[in-house]
Amino acid sequence: MSKNKIIIIGGTGFVGFHLAKFLLKKNFEVISISRKKTKKIKFLKKVKYIKADIIFKKKLFNCLKNHLDSKFIINCGGEVDHIKVKKTFLSHFKGSENVANIFLHKSLKKFIQIGSSLEYGSLKSPQSEKVLCNPKSSYSRAKYLASKNLLDLYKNYNLPLVIVRPYQLYGPAQDINRFIPFVIKACLQNKYFPSSEGTQYRDFLYIDDFVNFIFKVITSENTKGEIFNVGYGRPKKIKEIIYKITKIVKKGRPEFGKINLRAEENLITYPNIKKATKFTGWKPQVNIDLGLKKTIKYYRDLYL
Repeated sequence: MSKNKIIIIGGTGFVGFHLAKFLLKKNFEVISISRKKTKKIKFLKKVKYIKADIIFKKKLFNCLKNHLDSKFIINCGGEVDHIKVKKTFLSHFKGSENVANIFLHKSLKKFIQIGSSLEYGSLKSPQSEKVLCNPKSSYSRAKYLASKNLLDLYKNYNLPLVIVRPYQLYGPAQDINRFIPFVIKACLQNKYFPSSEGTQYRDFLYIDDFVNFIFKVITSENTKGEIFNVGYGRPKKIKEIIYKITKIVKKGRPEFGKINLRAEENLITYPNIKKATKFTGWKPQVNIDLGLKKTIKYYRDLYL
């Protein structure tokens, strides 16, 4: 029995990959649960990869029956194609419920649910954990209902739950359809690329800072039953981020105004991170300039 056996739901994704890589260095035994095989570039030889869909409880239990002694679970899985409304709901709500119920009366120390800043909807920034959520999209509603359901399991059955709501995460090995990798790739290839007017403000957190916070949660005694907003805490204008990338790469041709803002999008979104700091002593260390340079280096090595 491993004292540090950890299951990462969604272990082949961007967040899961970075968590697994970090936790291996901390001598954790890492099990990844994912619907898809890991890409070669994200494969970690010491990770045990299990292919399973958390929507299906019986099949999931059979895949996990040799790992019921796990001490920690991080759930960063779920459908990312939000057009698939039913699948999005099932993967985030039913999936998280299935995992929680399988481990409800086991020797679990922490169940860390990776929620979303979108659970707050259009609420004014800086957004606090104290406010009532007002999710607008099918994805954010699924995340919010999953949070509520897991909190009920914490209150009624003592599930050792911690909910973490990240803001805009970025860094190496992120899928190219995300904002920062998309802009970086277009700039590296010196292409024209569409953008909004870039007047909206968003909070960007480098992936290493996020992983360090999760490790603080794993090793802290006072985090059970809590919700934490995790971001840099200082929003940046989207246009400024694009200009920073073009300046570092020395190429790229943004076409501002080609993309309209979504109806549910806030003009300014960023978190209050005082609670995360108070409970764990964590503070973000990687500013946007350093984070972008590290991220650009990764994609430059990948594409050039």
